[in-house]
Amino acid sequence: MPKSDIEIAREGKMKPIVEVGDKIGIPRDALLNYGPWKAKVSLDYINGELKGRKNGKLILVTAINPTPAGEGKTTTTVGLGDGLNRIGKKAIICLREPSLGPCFGVKGGAAGGGYAQVVPMEDINLHFTGDFHAIQVAHNLLAAMVDNHIYWGNELGIDQRRVTWRRVLDMNDRALRQINSSLGGVSNGFPREDGFDIVVASEVMAIFCLSRSVEELTERLGKIIVAYTRDKKPIRAADLKAHGAMAVLLRDALAPNLVQTLENNPAFIHGGPFANIAHGCNTVLATETALKLGDYVVTEAGFGADLGAEKFFDIKCRKAGLKPDAAVIVATVRALKMHGGVAKEDLGKENVAALKKGCANLARHIRNVKSFGVPAVVAINRFISDTDAEVQAIRETARELGAEAILCTHWAEGSKGTEELAHHVVKLAESGTAQFAPLYEDSMSLWDKVKTVATKLYDARDIEADKSVRDRFKELQAAGFGHFPVCMAKTQYSFSTDPNLKGAPKDHTVTIREVRLSAGAEFIVVVCGDIMTMPGLPRVPSAAHIYLNEKGQIEGLF
Repeated sequence: MPKSDIEIAREGKMKPIVEVGDKIGIPRDALLNYGPWKAKVSLDYINGELKGRKNGKLILVTAINPTPAGEGKTTTTVGLGDGLNRIGKKAIICLREPSLGPCFGVKGGAAGGGYAQVVPMEDINLHFTGDFHAIQVAHNLLAAMVDNHIYWGNELGIDQRRVTWRRVLDMNDRALRQINSSLGGVSNGFPREDGFDIVVASEVMAIFCLSRSVEELTERLGKIIVAYTRDKKPIRAADLKAHGAMAVLLRDALAPNLVQTLENNPAFIHGGPFANIAHGCNTVLATETALKLGDYVVTEAGFGADLGAEKFFDIKCRKAGLKPDAAVIVATVRALKMHGGVAKEDLGKENVAALKKGCANLARHIRNVKSFGVPAVVAINRFISDTDAEVQAIRETARELGAEAILCTHWAEGSKGTEELAHHVVKLAESGTAQFAPLYEDSMSLWDKVKTVATKLYDARDIEADKSVRDRFKELQAAGFGHFPVCMAKTQYSFSTDPNLKGAPKDHTVTIREVRLSAGAEFIVVVCGDIMTMPGLPRVPSAAHIYLNEKGQIEGLF
């Protein structure tokens, strides 16, 4: 019986984090240690000694549309980072921090898998260095100050019906999605409808991940719109004088977290915004720090390339001035067969015809990534049941679009299983062929930005919305937010807004249900379909199988 991820992680021989820092030239006095295996990198060091250094090459790992069959994007990111180090390159990986909600729900952790993991696995998947706690508290401080302001006379004239700032919790809890708050009499305030989102959906998280400094963080926090007056005047966090205290809570968290892979290579794990309601990437600060320290930086973006890569390019790279040099699109035979119509229970049987049909999904992602001017390679994350004929079908699809598809066995073999991929990534990154450009210009109208994403990347025929939504677009445009990028919030399972439409649907219509302004993060969230910002637990949550064994070790975490 194969070992579980946690068993493999527990058997790994970690090096003291100061030695991992030594490997990439971080002075020991620039590391703020959280025990022997994890540390934060001092902001003074980042803003001092690292300033002016030349950037390394930036590699994005993305994927096809996810399926229940699994793709292994994080595992591939870790495996590629290890593979690059194996062939003699100074490489660093950058990942998002996992959320506790999915960890105890159904998804499990997010530290890679098999022999391509980041460690200490248990710490990373649980409280880690407390960043999410700091974001949760900062967010809820602002919520408390909104209600407190209303209680003490409401000098700003907040309309209680138009309070838009909900509370957050880093746990899946459907009972908190919609609540009534301030019940219990006069001393408890004025009752109103309220609700909770999960921490990763907080605008504070998005702001945290896009801010380069405490000063920028504070400024962005002050721009958050929390409510409106009766005449629809926006009320911001700065109006409540909350942003300074929020920044104080977030100051220490802003320093990037350094850990290691199972092969003792450096990994920054920092920040973790939702890939739907936000941009789904690790912090700009961690990425830029890694680029100053390494020759190659391997990072990932959430979900498939239609959501994650698009937002990485159009939001993160646009805002931070980053220029990716290559992209890796992760695919599995199993997932592509599912996109071709094969049921999950039949994925172990060879089915080249269904695979070729499902490869339409991969083909569109290759085309889309290349449309940003970024050269791409396909990483086939191999499963035992994959046949040579099925692997060859993927290779043929990729080559038809001018990309190579390379078989990877990092889950079972670690860096040995990504050597070929690492060599090809170096070739792409050093070729100088990358000519990155976002999909649309800042000057384009918000409506046209959404239409551009839908028609060019999703192959939709058009977009549509009710008059109230169209009017909201016009309001935001007129209010001076038209230069913001758009953050598409739709199902991750399809190019369309219907999660059941697998493969590569086209000529569909993207219906916009709602438009939300993230004034501090500086993007417009465009909600298409039903998007859940507070998940619920499944019938049998992962938490039911997590416990401490007789040795005091964690069991059931994955």
